[in-house]
Amino acid sequence: MAKGGNAVYRVTEVIGTSSNSWEDAAKNAVKTAAQSLRDLRIAEITKLDVRIEDGKITQFRARLALSFKYDA
Repeated sequence: MAKGGNAVYRVTEVIGTSSNSWEDAAKNAVKTAAQSLRDLRIAEITKLDVRIEDGKITQFRARLALSFKYDA
């Protein structure tokens, strides 16, 4: 097996928000997580929801299961 072929990844849950769209909410979550987590690999959107105030959508929220390389 090639050197470095074995790796362990950790999965953590993050929630991104945006006043524009779910796509922007997901991008915001990844952008913010990338500031403190190294070697981000995969982000799976696990839930989408919205905040409603006075009958109008005011915030889009995207919950992501984000995987990154685990440093033991």
